[in-house]
Amino acid sequence: MEKEENNKSQTDNSLEKEDEKIDAKNNIQNSDKNMEENKHPVEKTPEEKITELEDKVARTFAEMENQRRRFEKEKEEAFEYGGFAFAKEALNLIDNLERSKKILENDESLKDSNALKKTLEHLNIINKDLISIFLKNNIKPIESLNKKLDPNLHQAMMEIEDDRKEPGTIVQEIQKGFMIKDRLLRPSLVGVSKKSENQDEDKKDE
Repeated sequence: MEKEENNKSQTDNSLEKEDEKIDAKNNIQNSDKNMEENKHPVEKTPEEKITELEDKVARTFAEMENQRRRFEKEKEEAFEYGGFAFAKEALNLIDNLERSKKILENDESLKDSNALKKTLEHLNIINKDLISIFLKNNIKPIESLNKKLDPNLHQAMMEIEDDRKEPGTIVQEIQKGFMIKDRLLRPSLVGVSKKSENQDEDKKDE
């Protein structure tokens, strides 16, 4: 009985070894086959090659077109807004003229004198000339007085009690703002109206 079991066990081991040998042989054959396929890749048909080339050409043209559009856009912006920094600096001339006018107007020694009147006339002419030059270059002042406060164009610096105006209405322009085409060059610095405290108290009492 024991002999039979030993013989059976030996037979099974032999079969297992044979299976392992067959598997190993198959693996070697498959590996050799893959190596052969890599050495000799499948040749593409002329139609496939043409399709592949057409695809590459189409992608190249699309990329070139995108680059051309980007370049055109950058060129346009450089042409239209290239003087942005210069224009912003040039606004200091207008600011200085306005300050000079106020200083002269508040000078008691010059008040109501012909010299003051003539000086102010000359300063106003220079100011108008500057605004005219700006307009020719698409730089326009922002209209602010009696307009509703627009955060995109105005910057509120103070609140001023005024019961005749709707709250948030611009009643004082501290510094004029400007646009260059459709782009904000600088916002207007303004004072806006608010209801007086007495008005608020009256409403509470009601």
